[in-house]
Amino acid sequence: MRATNVFNDLVGRVADRGRNLMGTTAPRNMAQMCDTLLTGKGEATGLALARAIFDRYDGMGLADRHAFFTMLRDRFGVDRARTETVLKQWQDGDETKLRDLHTASEPRSQELIRRLNRAPGGTRRLVAMRHDLLQLMDDDRTLTPLDADFRHLFGSWFNRGFLELQRIDWHTPANVLEKIIRYEAVHEISGWDDLRRRVAAPDRRLYAFFHPALGDDPLIFVEVALTADIPGDIGGILAADRAMTDTAKAQTAVFYSISNCQAGLRGISFGNFLIKQVVEELGREWPNLTTFVTLSPVPGLRRWALAHRDELPKYLSDTVAAAEDGSRPVALSDLTAHYMLTSRHPRGGATDPVARFHLGNGARLERINRDADASANGQTASWGVMVNYLYDLDTIERNHEAYSTMGEIIAAPPVRRLLKTR
Repeated sequence: MRATNVFNDLVGRVADRGRNLMGTTAPRNMAQMCDTLLTGKGEATGLALARAIFDRYDGMGLADRHAFFTMLRDRFGVDRARTETVLKQWQDGDETKLRDLHTASEPRSQELIRRLNRAPGGTRRLVAMRHDLLQLMDDDRTLTPLDADFRHLFGSWFNRGFLELQRIDWHTPANVLEKIIRYEAVHEISGWDDLRRRVAAPDRRLYAFFHPALGDDPLIFVEVALTADIPGDIGGILAADRAMTDTAKAQTAVFYSISNCQAGLRGISFGNFLIKQVVEELGREWPNLTTFVTLSPVPGLRRWALAHRDELPKYLSDTVAAAEDGSRPVALSDLTAHYMLTSRHPRGGATDPVARFHLGNGARLERINRDADASANGQTASWGVMVNYLYDLDTIERNHEAYSTMGEIIAAPPVRRLLKTR
């Protein structure tokens, strides 16, 4: 990380010189600043102008940020005239223009984002900017084309080749450990003692992906427990007084928490690389491990069941009512199977977001566990239901293809048998 800091310091000094060179000739509004950044040739003034755009943006309120994104969408789209000219040249038989057509049809906003990225800390600031854009898109879907530009570029900048896997342990610098506590999104870390149990115990591991442009800020991390068999209860994994597993006899590695740390990178996939690489790391350290599973929440179950209770078979609608009244009927497993195996997202695939992630990575829905999460979040999301996804290295690719091309939900036979008709 030190090399990254040195480089950023150098870029910062160059940007300072550029600011002095611009003097009083700097453009005054954001549209002019962006126009100048796109057309300018000077390296130092370009860096200074990019930093000035970020600084001006940081001082804006929500309404002004919305206006800024709208301006980028409208002013820096595809150059229609240039694209039509090149297209006609290609249609007239000039095959050399086909590559030029790709360049001509690229939205100017993409090149603007590239130039903003050159500023000191540019990548980090662009990730924060996209977070704002995603929030604004909840009420204004017309900004979607601009987000497509961010997604396209982030998909390249954050591809697997740039990511570094690091094990997080008790010797990791405190500032990184503090971020792990803050970013944990599945099972809250209650303090330093709780964190120590998760990263320092012999039968526990925590791995994170880092990117050089974000320094010591993790992108995503996974927490792992070594157990004798497949667990069906998160309480036993998180308990302060749990019995330690003999790692020499452990056969199962359990991914019990996966947390994305950067809200501005939502939809940029690198979690699948994380799990596969962690499986390799664990296999090298403990050849006795034969089973790799998750113990995962089902965050959409209760919301979906309440919204569709009138459409469900009567015994399942009765199950929803009973669960809402505080009981834990056996048929909660049937309800969960119905949700996981029959409900589909409007854009295809499973409705449940965690299911989409693991099934898309090639996992199999292995088991449904009632009364697995007694926490308030677990009860609110799924009446305490959790599931296991199995990562079988021999079938991962086949499962991934079946899910991604045909939308098939791969599930173990006992789970499929829960789809009863009454």
